[in-house]
Amino acid sequence: MLKPPVEDERPLSLPKVELPLPMEEFLGWLRVDKGRSSSTISAYRRDLRAYQAFLLKHNLKLVAANTDDVNRYIEGLRQSGLAPATQARRVVAVRALYRFLADEEETSIEVGTVDSLRVPRGLPRALSEEQISTLLNMVVGDHPAALRDRAILEVLYGTGVRISELVGLSRGDIDLSERRIRVFGKGSKERVVPLGSLAREALTSWLQVGRAEMIPAKGQFRHDVEAVFLNARGGRLSRQGAWGVVKKYARAAGLDDVISPHVLRHSCATHMVDHGADLRVVQELLGHSSVSTTQVYTLVSNERLWKVYEQAHPRARGADF
Repeated sequence: MLKPPVEDERPLSLPKVELPLPMEEFLGWLRVDKGRSSSTISAYRRDLRAYQAFLLKHNLKLVAANTDDVNRYIEGLRQSGLAPATQARRVVAVRALYRFLADEEETSIEVGTVDSLRVPRGLPRALSEEQISTLLNMVVGDHPAALRDRAILEVLYGTGVRISELVGLSRGDIDLSERRIRVFGKGSKERVVPLGSLAREALTSWLQVGRAEMIPAKGQFRHDVEAVFLNARGGRLSRQGAWGVVKKYARAAGLDDVISPHVLRHSCATHMVDHGADLRVVQELLGHSSVSTTQVYTLVSNERLWKVYEQAHPRARGADF
């Protein structure tokens, strides 16, 4: 199964190399036959450029490369210092390419003989509750942008929704009286999530006061009449725009080195587990298809438990009484 790019991953700097025709045909097959999105195609193109750079460096032709050559590339990835997930994703791209070439009878490589990387299961990064408070306290004032930004941060942390789900919200998805919102996750899968008191308060202030003031005057840029969150021109706020809001206040709070598009989502889940929430509840809240995905937050809590224990218990550090 072809794996799409990670949502919050940033493009990597790669050499500007021209892809050979078989690679372009593979990308065309992904786009037309498999219906992959433009962002997925771009991610595969970046990864194939890395592989093509390796082939050029070693004077190899794509269709003439053998299993040993591919394994040498994989070994180079292991020693590259790249993040394990990035290494594994590049291998996925190469394996998928050779499956395509094998089906087209353009290579003699047996895909099953090509090594794959084991990806260490990384723990999601989460802010502490104190850091969350610091971040939210950076939003000051009652002007429209401040009301919007507070609502963005409170909803992201209070509900655990993804940034893409947040900016996709329309007014019909909000039920303030019942304190819940409807979001559409990956694969347009719908779920209803509860609104906590502070998130509801911030969202109410934005919708009833701030939003109307960000709608442009008649004849100017036409706003999205249904969008919950608007940009400065009155259009629906983009994912990049919402991410910019998070980064702005993270910098102000001195947290820009630990911030990521999913950090408030991870923080929401981690803090719920810390306070005794059932994994099935967290799974439903986050929209995970399997509870095994949610179980990583128990690892985070255990790790935090050990850190506190080692800091607080004198015998844990080998101290003498």
